[in-house]
Amino acid sequence: MRGHESSVFSISVHASGRYAITTSSDTAQLWDLDTFQRKRKLNILQSVGIQKVFFLPLSNTILSCFKDNSIFAWECDTLSCRYQLPAPPESSSILYKVFAVTRDGRILAAGGKSNHLHLWCLEAKQLFRIIQMPARVRAIRHLEFLPDSFDAGSNQVLGVLSQDGIMRFVNIQTCKLLFEIGSLDEGISSSVISPHGRYIASIMENGSLNIYSVQALTQEINKPPPPLVKVIEDLPKSKLNSGDLKMKVTSGRVQRPARSRENRIQTRILKKDLTGSFENKENELSDGLNKKRLQILLKGYGEYPMKYRMFIWRSLLQLPENHTAFNSLEDKGVHVAFLNLQKKYPIKSRKLLRVLQRTLSALAHWSAIFSDTPYLPLLAFPFVKLFQNNQLICFEVVATLIINWCQHWFEYFPNPPINILSMIENVLAFHDKELLQHFIDHDITSQLYAWPLLETIFSEVLTREEWLKLFDNVFSNHPSFLLMTVVAYNICSRAPLLNCSLKDDFEYFFHHRNNLDISVVIKEVYRLMDTTPTDIHPDSMLHVFVALTKGQYPVFNQYPKFIVDYQTQERERIRNDELDYLRERQMVEDMQAEVDQQRVEDEAWYQKQELLRKAEETRRELLLQEEEKMVQQRQRLASVKRELKVKEMHLQDATRRRFLKLQQDQREMELRRLDDELERKVHMRDREIATTAKDLEMRHLELESQKRLYEKNLIRNQEAVAKEMREDTDAYRRKVDLEEHMFHKLIETGQTQNQKTHKLIEENLAKAEQACLNADWRIQALHKQRCDDLQRSECYQEVARLLRENRRKETEVLNSMMGEEAKKWQEAEEKDFHLKSEKKASALSDASRKWFLQKEINDALEHAEHPYTKGVPRYQNGQVVSSCLSRTSQLNDISEADSSTCPSFSQRRIQWDTTERDLMERVRNLRQRLTVQTRNRCQTPHLLVT
Repeated sequence: MRGHESSVFSISVHASGRYAITTSSDTAQLWDLDTFQRKRKLNILQSVGIQKVFFLPLSNTILSCFKDNSIFAWECDTLSCRYQLPAPPESSSILYKVFAVTRDGRILAAGGKSNHLHLWCLEAKQLFRIIQMPARVRAIRHLEFLPDSFDAGSNQVLGVLSQDGIMRFVNIQTCKLLFEIGSLDEGISSSVISPHGRYIASIMENGSLNIYSVQALTQEINKPPPPLVKVIEDLPKSKLNSGDLKMKVTSGRVQRPARSRENRIQTRILKKDLTGSFENKENELSDGLNKKRLQILLKGYGEYPMKYRMFIWRSLLQLPENHTAFNSLEDKGVHVAFLNLQKKYPIKSRKLLRVLQRTLSALAHWSAIFSDTPYLPLLAFPFVKLFQNNQLICFEVVATLIINWCQHWFEYFPNPPINILSMIENVLAFHDKELLQHFIDHDITSQLYAWPLLETIFSEVLTREEWLKLFDNVFSNHPSFLLMTVVAYNICSRAPLLNCSLKDDFEYFFHHRNNLDISVVIKEVYRLMDTTPTDIHPDSMLHVFVALTKGQYPVFNQYPKFIVDYQTQERERIRNDELDYLRERQMVEDMQAEVDQQRVEDEAWYQKQELLRKAEETRRELLLQEEEKMVQQRQRLASVKRELKVKEMHLQDATRRRFLKLQQDQREMELRRLDDELERKVHMRDREIATTAKDLEMRHLELESQKRLYEKNLIRNQEAVAKEMREDTDAYRRKVDLEEHMFHKLIETGQTQNQKTHKLIEENLAKAEQACLNADWRIQALHKQRCDDLQRSECYQEVARLLRENRRKETEVLNSMMGEEAKKWQEAEEKDFHLKSEKKASALSDASRKWFLQKEINDALEHAEHPYTKGVPRYQNGQVVSSCLSRTSQLNDISEADSSTCPSFSQRRIQWDTTERDLMERVRNLRQRLTVQTRNRCQTPHLLVT
C-alpha cells in the first residue's frame, strides 16, 4: 500500500469497512480493503496543501479540506464533486486545523488557531453558528462529539481540547459549558471518546493515562428536561450575518429543547428516504444487474471477479449493516464460553484470534445456543479470516449463513442434525447406490462422510481459491445447494473412497485436502439440483433465502430450548460450585496472605530495628569521624602556624643566608682557583715527565747507535785480524775462532740483559709515576664528592660546623697528600739510587769491555809484529809483568772518573760480576714489587677511576 511521498497523518475508514482513505500533505488515496488495491488518488497543486480527507459517518460522502479553507464533498463510488462549502465571513476567518462530524453526518465542526468554532450544516451547506470559546483559549488542538444513545446520531455535546491542555465540553445548541477535564498543572496531550460515549480516555502531558466516566461528569445532562416549551424558528433563506451567528460559551444548566411533532414526522420521513436509498444502493449494482443475471454470469465464468467478489457477496446476502445492534452485542464483551478460546484453537495471529473471539461472543450474545455449539469456531473461522478488517460484515455473513444454510441443524442439539444427514443420504442413495452400499458395508455413516464437510463448510478439504469459488455458487443459489455439494463431493471422490476399507482412512479423507477439481464438483452439484426427484430434494424441506432484518437482528430460537436451558443451568450450577470453591480457596489464600503479611511485617519490623541500630552506629561513626576531622583540622591549623613561623624565620634569616652564600661562593671560587693551579702543575709535571721520557729515549737511541758503531769497528777489526790470522796455523785459528765466538756470545748476552733491564726499569718508573698521579686525582675527586654530598645532606643550621669540619678535613687531606708526596720523593730517591747503580754497572761493563778490546787489539798488534812466534811465549817474565802493569794502569785510567781506588784486574772482574748479580737481583725484586702493586690496585675499587 505504497504511493505517499510524505508521511501519512490521517486514515479514515468507511462505515462498511470496505474502503479507506489515507492522507498526507501532498496527496490522498482511496484504497479497497478487500483487495488492498488503490482505486483513486487525489492530486493537488503543490502550493495548496491537504488539511484532512475523511468519510462522513453512515454515508458514501468524502469530505476534503485544504489549507486554503476550501471544503469539498465527493461521491465515494464515482468520486464526483457533490458540492463545495462557501467561504466563511472575513470577520471570523480562521485556518482550519481540526474537524469533527456528528454521527448522523449533518453538522461539521471546524477549528484552528483561534478561539472561534465554526459549525456548518452540511444539508443546507452553510455556516449556521460561530461559537466563541473563553479568552484563555488561543488555539484548538482536537474536536470530538460526545455520542449519546438517545439522540439518534445528532450529537449535541462537543469536546474541545485547547492549547492549555484542558478539554471543555460545550452544548452546541445552548452554547453552555457543561464540564471540563484536565487542568493547567495536569494538561491533556490527546483524548478519545468511546463509541458508546460512556468513557473518555486521555493521555496526559506527564505520560499517564486517565479514564473518565461520562456518566459521573454529565449528571445534569442525564436529568430529564424541564417542562419548558420553546419555539424553533426556521432558518431564513438569506445568508446570516457573521454578527448574528456568534454566540459566546457560558456556564449554566443545560436545557434541552422539546421537539415538536412536525419535526418528528420530518425526521421519520428523512430516515425512511435515507434507508430506502441505502437499500437500493446495496441491492442493485451500478450496471443494473439482478440476482438472476449474476447467476447467469456465474454459470458462464464459474466464479465472480476477485475485485468485486466481496461487494457481490454483500449484495447477494443483503446485509443490513446494523451498526447499532452490532455495537450493543459487542459492548457486552467476550462471552464466558470463549474466554479460553486460544487453548482449544491456538492461532498464531493474535489479531485473527481476537476477531474470532469477538465474532463468536457476538453470536453467543445473539442466541444462547451458540455458546454451546462446539463446531461454531470451525464454521466461522473462514469468514473471520476473510473479513477480519470488518467485524460487522463478518458477523452478519456468519449469521446469514446460519439462518439460511444451516436450517434444522440445531433440532437434535447437541447431536449432529440427523434430519439434514438423512436428506444427504437419501440423495446419495438415489444417485450412487454402490458408494452408499460401500459405506454401509464398512460401517461408515453420514456423520463421517457428510457431517465433517458441513461443520467446517469445506474449509478443511479445499484451498482458499477453491473455497471462494464454491461459495460464489453457494451464496447465489438455494440453501439446499450446500447439501447437494456434500453429495457431489462424495460422488466425485467415489474412486478413492471405494478403495478405502479402514475407518481411519475415511476419517483422514474427509478432514484433509484431496486431488479433486472443484469445477467438476460444482458441475455435479448443478446436475444433482436438476435431476434429483422432488420428494427427496432438499429444497422442498428447506426455506428460501431470508435476509437479516434491518435495525435489529431477528430472534434465533430454532433449537430445543429445554436442552439448552438444562445445559445452561448445569453449566451455571457448575460455575457456581466453581465460584464457591474459588471463594473458599480465595479465603484460604487470603488467610495465608494475612499470615504471610504478618510475617513480612514482623520481618520488616526486625529489619527496621536492625536498620535503626545500624543507623545509630553509623551516626556514632560519623560523629567520631567528625571529631577526627576536627582534630585533623586543628593539626592542620597548627602545622599552618608552624609553617608561618618557619617562613618568618626564613625571612629573618634571609640576610644571613645571603651572606653565607656569598662566603660559600668565595670559597668555591678559591677552591676552583686551587683546582686550576693543581691542574696546571699536573700538566707541567706531565710535560716534564714526557720530556724526560723523550730524553731517555734519545739517550737509549744514542747508546744503541754507539753500540752499533762499536760492533761495526769490532767486526771490521775482527775481519782484519781474521784475515791476518788465516795465514796462521789451523789450530790457532780454530782456537781464536772459538774464543771470538764465546766472546761475541758473552757480549750479546750482556747487552741483551742490560737492554731488558733498562726497559723494565723505565717502564716500572713510568708506571709508578702514573700510579702516583692517578692516586692524587682519585683523592681529589673523592674529596670533592664527599664535600658535595655532605653539603647537600646537611641542613642550613649546620653550615658553620660543616665549614669547620671541612677545614679540618682539608688539613688532614693536605697532610696525607704531603705524606704521600714524601713517600713518592723517597721512592723517587730510591729509583734515582737504582738508576745511579745501573749507570755505575754500565760504566764498569763499558770499562771492562774497553779493557778487553784493548787487550785483544794489543795482542793482535803484537801478533802482527811477530807473526812467526807461534805457541811460544814471546816475552819474558819481566815483559809479561810489565804488560800486565801497563794494562792495569790503563784500566785505572778508565775507572778514575768512577772510583778513587784502583783495584787489580781480578778484583775489578769480581766486582763487575758482583754488581751484575746485584743488579739482576734488584731487577727481580723490582718486578715482584710491581706485580704486587698492580694486584693491589686491581683489588682496590676506588683506584679504578682512571
